[in-house]
Amino acid sequence: MAGRQGFEQDPNAAPVNPLPPIVWILALPLIAMELVLTLAANGLVGGTQGVGWRLQAVETFGLFPELLKHQWETGGYPLEELHRLVTYVVVHGSFTHALFAVVMLLALGKMVGEVFRWWGVLAVFLGAAAVGGAVYGLLVPGLRTQLIGAYPGVYGLIGAFTFLIWTRLALVGANRMRAFSLIGMLLAVQLVFGLLFGGSLDWVAEVTGFATGFLLSFVVSPGGFKRVVRQLRQR
Repeated sequence: MAGRQGFEQDPNAAPVNPLPPIVWILALPLIAMELVLTLAANGLVGGTQGVGWRLQAVETFGLFPELLKHQWETGGYPLEELHRLVTYVVVHGSFTHALFAVVMLLALGKMVGEVFRWWGVLAVFLGAAAVGGAVYGLLVPGLRTQLIGAYPGVYGLIGAFTFLIWTRLALVGANRMRAFSLIGMLLAVQLVFGLLFGGSLDWVAEVTGFATGFLLSFVVSPGGFKRVVRQLRQR
């Protein structure tokens, strides 16, 4: 009986660990937006005007480099357009584009959210999106293509996940460069697809988002700010 009891499980336990609430808070606007736009594109909502809803959503929420450069030159004006630095993440170019973003957000958000506090996950995702969008819009010369999609924010979560692996490897004295294998693989895949099918400069925002998420993790991870202060004092 004792041996059998060792294998008994709680019948009320969930088959999988639930996602942290903050991950759903980030994912649900993406899911809702894509659901509406996909239904509209197929004529199921919005009637004849629904076909153009995706374009309208891009115009309303997308990040346009020329507009961002104008705001930089005018000290931020029009201020009401600054929302584009984060709202561009809710609009995607297609159902498939959104699907991969949501799947990655849920998976990475779960892994990071099990360690970080909710506000840390939020700071990494939105911070990576904002910094990635700003670099994309301001530093790439002659760029006119709008930025849409959650990938810069998702890459921020990849940066936070990399930070977690990096710190664990440091604790056991292993090679910390192994922590960057995931981002290296993703960039290699992007390079191959870009060579085969042609690519955009979205990777600028994504790589910036990764770097932002990794660096923010030094501050927003549990005990992160105290760790930074301690290291600065030691210097």
